[in-house]
Amino acid sequence: MLITRYQIAFLENDQQELARLTEAGYKRSPTFCEQEAHVAGYAGQLRRARALAGRGVDLARQSGRLERAAQDQAGAAIRESLFGNAAEARRQAAAALRVSRGGVVEFGAGFALGLSGEPAQAGTLAADLERRFPEDTTFRFAYVPVLRALVALSRHEPARAIAELRPVATYELASLASHEGFNGSLYAVYVRGLAYLEQRKGLEAAAEFEKVLNHRGIVVYDPIGAVSRWRLGQAYALAGDVQRSKAAYDDFLTLWKNADPDVPILKTVRSERATLQ
Repeated sequence: MLITRYQIAFLENDQQELARLTEAGYKRSPTFCEQEAHVAGYAGQLRRARALAGRGVDLARQSGRLERAAQDQAGAAIRESLFGNAAEARRQAAAALRVSRGGVVEFGAGFALGLSGEPAQAGTLAADLERRFPEDTTFRFAYVPVLRALVALSRHEPARAIAELRPVATYELASLASHEGFNGSLYAVYVRGLAYLEQRKGLEAAAEFEKVLNHRGIVVYDPIGAVSRWRLGQAYALAGDVQRSKAAYDDFLTLWKNADPDVPILKTVRSERATLQ
């Protein structure tokens, strides 16, 4: 499969093969630009990611693939939320939900909304998914608990967030990337890490973000793989391990060496790194 080969080339940092597969992808499907959007976003090139993802959404709509368009837009919302653009994340999430109320779209939109100051909407979507998919393993043991944990976090209840994620433990390393628009894998691990950060439990948080970074073959180019480097730096700083904290921050900054300078979290990362002496 072309996309699988593209993902392997990305994981191996084979730029020549990525370029060759990109050309082949466009010849086979005009919406291959969504794959390029993922790669651009992973490197912090948000303007390019937006343009590519927007083109993919437009092409999917024009060909009548509305569910694909909505999933892609939900993926864009997730990327914006993780990178600190809350208003744009909310806009993209709302746009995705106007096109489709599919389960994957509702989860993606809910995740973005939960990270972007809209916990009530995220909670409503979690309740709807629980009602509609009571026996579906992915929704019951991954998507719904993650949304409920984000709602708890937004209310500054990290212990409750961790409790909401307990049902996910058996399945948290499962690959959920069986749809378009975003990956969704290890989101529970990432959110648990955020909860430990709020509790100021640095070592526990570090273990979660390390888990994300140690499973690149599952996460691939999902944006949590990029931002977990930053979060790992925060975790080690809390734990008092300055050297590991510096290394994690520098790892992120190396990954984002060609990132757009106005991405909100990049400014935060640089400021936090400067305090580590």
